Amino acid sequence: MASTAAGKQRIPKVAKVKNKAPAEVQITAEQLLREAKERELELLPPPPKQKITDEEELNDYKLKKRKGFEDNIRKNRTVISNWIKYAQWEESLKEIQRARSIYERALDVDHRNITLWLKYAEMEMKNRQVNHARNIWDRAITILPRVNQFWYKYTYMEEMVGNVAGCRLVFERWMEWEPEEQAWHSYINFELRYKEVEKARSIYERYILSLLRLSHCKGLQIMGNADMVY
Repeated sequence: MASTAAGKQRIPKVAKVKNKAPAEVQITAEQLLREAKERELELLPPPPKQKITDEEELNDYKLKKRKGFEDNIRKNRTVISNWIKYAQWEESLKEIQRARSIYERALDVDHRNITLWLKYAEMEMKNRQVNHARNIWDRAITILPRVNQFWYKYTYMEEMVGNVAGCRLVFERWMEWEPEEQAWHSYINFELRYKEVEKARSIYERYILSLLRLSHCKGLQIMGNADMVY
């Protein structure tokens, strides 16, 4: 309490609360903490860097990391990103065989995951394991033949390694599925790059025939639907 010149004590004024009703929006402590984290109000120092001095420490580090990855997978096997991070970590250590094993285990969980196939094949190509990559692409286009990205990357790889005949075979397998227009043009441009004009012309004619066949099938379907209405 404050003192006046006459020695009397003055009682400080207390702020009056005009509205004592509870607020319409209640804010919990959890919400405040979550907002603080989202806005990065609390800047945490980075974890200390671990220096590995000998082979024993390196093996302990690998064992600890692998246990962490395996625990995450055990908690939820369907989170494919955990599998990919695990495999990429093994790849960073040049443990390619271990990385392959992880990708294969992940495919057992979800063999229709496009990203998983792409990451697996790209790892093999990055490490110049062409035959392994070829095997993965072949499996991918067999299981998911309508995913054009697989075909594009497969043909690109074969052409880059100089396997022109193999690239042509992959294109032929692709065209059997009568894909989109861009796929046919990719095949035509491939033949033109190697001055195979007659082959390119033949592919273009097949593409026109496939369009005519497709339009004919659609016409029959429309007529069938009309007959059902009448």
